[in-house]
Amino acid sequence: MASISQCDKRLIMKFGSSCIKEPLSFDTIARHLLHQRENYNNIIVVVSAMGDLTDQLISLAHQVHPSPPRREYDMMVSVGERISIALLTMALAKIGEEAISFTGSQSGIITSEEHSDAHIVDIKPIRILEAFKRYRFVIVAGFQGVSLSKEITTLGRGGSDTTAVALAVGIKAMKVQFYKDVPGIADKDPKQYKNAHYFDELSYERALEIVQKTKRAIIHPRALLLAQKNQIPLEVTTIASCGSGTIIGAASKTQMSGAIYERELPAHTSYL
Repeated sequence: MASISQCDKRLIMKFGSSCIKEPLSFDTIARHLLHQRENYNNIIVVVSAMGDLTDQLISLAHQVHPSPPRREYDMMVSVGERISIALLTMALAKIGEEAISFTGSQSGIITSEEHSDAHIVDIKPIRILEAFKRYRFVIVAGFQGVSLSKEITTLGRGGSDTTAVALAVGIKAMKVQFYKDVPGIADKDPKQYKNAHYFDELSYERALEIVQKTKRAIIHPRALLLAQKNQIPLEVTTIASCGSGTIIGAASKTQMSGAIYERELPAHTSYL
């Protein structure tokens, strides 16, 4: 396991579908990643599917079967994030930056058995830690993992946010940056109210209170709860923002000594 000083130089960056609307979006993200390269030893980038691709995949599945088998549903809808990780890795290669992409299962994201609404029970980042020896950037597919019975699972809507926080817990990252289409968390929907007030800092409790009241949550409550359990600092910002956005959990000085995930790993369980 890496030392604390090394872990302090690890960052998780998460880009949602609102940041990935077209192929050129990957060039924009790739250039932005280079700005963080000098500040951190290792960076994991978690990406969602492009735009409304997940909705298109869901619609396609229901055109074939009105109630698709859950296993095959997960197999299909997890494709969107795999497309994104490959395209972002290609965009980095184009500007001379080596990176490697991993699916949720390749990243060691272990989940419960429920298809389309799985919960994370453990992180086994073996391949990620090995990749850090060669690559500055590891690109990970959000929203998905692998169950203890080795089936592809998805985490439900907002699952990519939870992926990012869980990986931060698993590798003891310094913080998680969430890149959105708004420059932070506001007291009301800034797309409906021009006088919305953006917060510079929020406690986990206050952030949860705000997102649970908002239909269009900037960060999924599952991700916030997981960050609170493990005292992982979060930052909500945009690529275009000149400021630091909204900091959540800024008062947290140290992470918990032991990792806490969404559910406990069943006793006497081993996963290879």
